Amino acid sequence: MVKALFFDIDGTLVSFDTHRIPASAIEALKAAKARGVKIFISTGRAYPLINNIDAIKPLIDGYITTNGAHSFMLDGFEQSTPIDSTDAAIIADYLRTTGTACMVVGRNDIVFHNLNDKLERQFGEMLDLHFQWSDMPLDEVVRQGVLQFTPIIDETEEMRLVTHLQHCVSSRWCPYFADITARGVNKGNGLLAICNHTGIDRSETMAFGDGGNDLPIIEIAGIGVAMGNANESIKPHADYITTPVDDDGIARALAHFGIIYQ
Repeated sequence: MVKALFFDIDGTLVSFDTHRIPASAIEALKAAKARGVKIFISTGRAYPLINNIDAIKPLIDGYITTNGAHSFMLDGFEQSTPIDSTDAAIIADYLRTTGTACMVVGRNDIVFHNLNDKLERQFGEMLDLHFQWSDMPLDEVVRQGVLQFTPIIDETEEMRLVTHLQHCVSSRWCPYFADITARGVNKGNGLLAICNHTGIDRSETMAFGDGGNDLPIIEIAGIGVAMGNANESIKPHADYITTPVDDDGIARALAHFGIIYQ
């Protein structure tokens, strides 16, 4: 019996085309919640950057954010894992030396270092993020403790940077940027932390995703669901492949497993 559902946001719950949650998914989550199923978000976004799920916010019991670096529930549970300070200093020096644009998620603040048109285009057009960026100096946010660096780099440059880091991992759900977090941080371990807190067994969970950063949670959940529009590399690891987000993928999968009735 599935007791908890975990949903990635971009490309899973929310369409990249419309920047909205399909009506079928909203109704499906309402139906699941009415049956007593808990609902969680599992996203690479930091919580302040979650601007596109208002339609289901009252249904949500908790969040896995920044790819698992910060997880919390509405009952007060909270867990965060910052990047090792030595590695954070290496990344900061790399950003300064190369001029690479990067989103830096600190414990308290989010800054966009080396802000340029490419970064604004990726986060503005692709993710529909439009707000006033902080101009806090990079060193100041690094001193807070960094939960995630998201540099605008290709895979080759990503691998070159990561080889200099002893305590970090990198994941990618988009060809334009990478998410760098502390080693051991991922959405799958975020799911385990929430299961440990709630007493829900991981066999009683279902997780949905479409990108490379969803692979750990798809593999560790009781049922892992890949969207029809998912990266081809994660589909072989899923227990079930549903239709794309814009083709009622969430509702179809929940109906397939009997969590809701259609």
